[in-house]
Amino acid sequence: MAESVSSSVGGQSEVGQLETVLLKDAWAAFESVERVAGQWRTLGWSALPDLHQAGEESAALAELLRSLGVQVVAVPPDGRVGMDSLYVRDAAVVCDRGAILCRMGKAGRAGEPEALRATFEALGVPIIGAIEGDGRLEGGDVVWLDDTTLAVGRGYRTNESGIRQLRTLLSNTVDDCIVVHLPHATGPDGVFHLMSVISPIDRDLAVVYSPLMSVPFRETLLARGVTLVEVPEEEYHTLGGNILAVAPRRVVMVAGNPVTRARLEAHDVEVHEISGQDIALKGSGGPTCLTRPVLRRPVAAG
Repeated sequence: MAESVSSSVGGQSEVGQLETVLLKDAWAAFESVERVAGQWRTLGWSALPDLHQAGEESAALAELLRSLGVQVVAVPPDGRVGMDSLYVRDAAVVCDRGAILCRMGKAGRAGEPEALRATFEALGVPIIGAIEGDGRLEGGDVVWLDDTTLAVGRGYRTNESGIRQLRTLLSNTVDDCIVVHLPHATGPDGVFHLMSVISPIDRDLAVVYSPLMSVPFRETLLARGVTLVEVPEEEYHTLGGNILAVAPRRVVMVAGNPVTRARLEAHDVEVHEISGQDIALKGSGGPTCLTRPVLRRPVAAG
């Protein structure tokens, strides 16, 4: 049973103080060694994860988040979903009014949004809608630039219908929805979301991988006064750009990306690292993918 929270949902931000987050432990996502062995290739993981090591990494991430003042809500096992449900961000979008269930662009993840419904309901988080029909939308393609501005990646996982439906569902919540056209990158079978190339760190600071970023979106960020911290190519591939802000300029990232870490610290960012060999690197999903923020404290403009 999920824990209850005093204020169930809120914070249209990627950088406000993180109060409550959903996290799915590797044991809950993987379930058994046999299940992992039967799924990892089909789902496109780069290597077979070690279930015990993955479990230890998940537990360490949860403990780190708790030590940083975050309430961690465990997402339970569900037979309708597979290993990729570890990356709990992708199945839903959260706004101040509640949660929107996504419709996955990756066929092997189709059951994840509905499986997450019970967790939201147990927390008292309203479900304000769901992407339906021919719409496709994944949470990794949805980024709050501020509390009324949303950027949505249009790529292989998120389509025009999904974006139209999202706009309608957020029509009373969002002033501007910026559509960002994503590159082909590694193709339709690869893992590529808008958050593959941007991780907001503060209202005026973001980590980016510019070689795969659209020029109009990069120019939009600069016009908004956002300083861009560049990830070097070698650290892009080790998830150096996939960074979770737990508060403005206070972040969690995957260990083994020293250049990106040093560049962050040069901007007075407090960095905490996790070991992610089995829960992050092998499945190409870092701390932002592994977490679904539900409640953030708003960040004051200034």
